[in-house]
Amino acid sequence: MFRKIGRLFVIKTRFEAFAVIYALALGAVERGHAYLGQYPGFAGKLLFVAATGAVFIAGAKILDSLRMERRLQELEAKAEG
Repeated sequence: MFRKIGRLFVIKTRFEAFAVIYALALGAVERGHAYLGQYPGFAGKLLFVAATGAVFIAGAKILDSLRMERRLQELEAKAEG
């Protein structure tokens, strides 16, 4: 039962990865907008860039992990056959 539920939270395709990255970006922009209201001027802009920049790092990590998992599966298939 827990295994079936756990599979819902695993990113398997690039489409799913991009959907997650898009959701992260929406949240980061919303948080950045709040920062601009709380901290006017340069500090708010800096926090906005930091919040949105984190999405680039997380997105790259997600896409790299998908690529790595695919290569690992290919190597395991070669080793078996």
